[in-house]
Amino acid sequence: MLLGAGPLLSLLVLNLVHGSDNATLPLVMWHGMGDSCCNPLSMGSIKKMIEEAIPGIDVLSLMIGKTVIQDTENGFFMDVNEQVSMVCSQLAQDPKLKDGYNAMGFSQGGQFLRAVAQRCPSPPMKTLISVGGQQQGVYGLPRCPGESSHICDWIRKKLNSGAYTDTVQKHLVQAQYWHDPLNDNLYKKHSLFLADVNQERVKLSITVFQFHSNYLLHFTSQVVNETYKKNLQLLDKFVMVKFLQDSVVDPVDTEWFGFLKTGQAKETETLQESVLYREDRLGLAAMEAAGKLDFLATEGDHLQFTDEWFNAKLVPYLR
Repeated sequence: MLLGAGPLLSLLVLNLVHGSDNATLPLVMWHGMGDSCCNPLSMGSIKKMIEEAIPGIDVLSLMIGKTVIQDTENGFFMDVNEQVSMVCSQLAQDPKLKDGYNAMGFSQGGQFLRAVAQRCPSPPMKTLISVGGQQQGVYGLPRCPGESSHICDWIRKKLNSGAYTDTVQKHLVQAQYWHDPLNDNLYKKHSLFLADVNQERVKLSITVFQFHSNYLLHFTSQVVNETYKKNLQLLDKFVMVKFLQDSVVDPVDTEWFGFLKTGQAKETETLQESVLYREDRLGLAAMEAAGKLDFLATEGDHLQFTDEWFNAKLVPYLR
């Protein structure tokens, strides 16, 4: 009860209270490999669970293509940079997102949404939740999810035979975040997606010195895209979820932005030990210092979690 308040003031306060529900930001979700936007057993179920936990929330589960079948196939075969561009355009045209939105990516959808944050700051992404996302890529495909085992077998052969050839890079999604620590120069030069969004591109610079008839000196230098770095730091929160018994993602450390040490394929390093962090190429060190990075872990295999865990650990970031 509002003591001494007139009818007009009471109505105003009630409207503000009810309006707080309407202030819940929309959620954009991006599914993983072998899945689709609307599978009732996966993304459809998660969408329903979130809507029940947060009444009135708008949830957009991204469809990459015009049909569910296209959406699933594009998760294997459509150029990732084109997918990100398509999503950026879709989000920019959605009036419900103009004041900002939260994002949740599952498996490869986690790093794809990070690319959206880095490349397309309007409308603004506020919180990014990467659920088992391969932020430093993968070096192995132990078990391919989805029903099309023949596709998984074909992908393994292509990755093993030539992940960094132009044809494979352009037409196989998983090759675009294939991160081979034994061929670091090939990765940095030919990775069309991951090496770019992780600031590992190398620009060739040429300095020319002439000594009579002999000249030319070549050297390379690392170039950081300051726009990527600035845009990622606009996030209020970047949450990364690791599955402790993950049998799909190799190495599992990539789900917390760690990876294998360059030059070998046994020892891993954490995000904080990496050059990416120590040189702060993406602003992640600054974000952690500001309390913007959260690292969560859960028991279970890839994308295996209980409703109770999801509601207790992830839903609060969406309110």
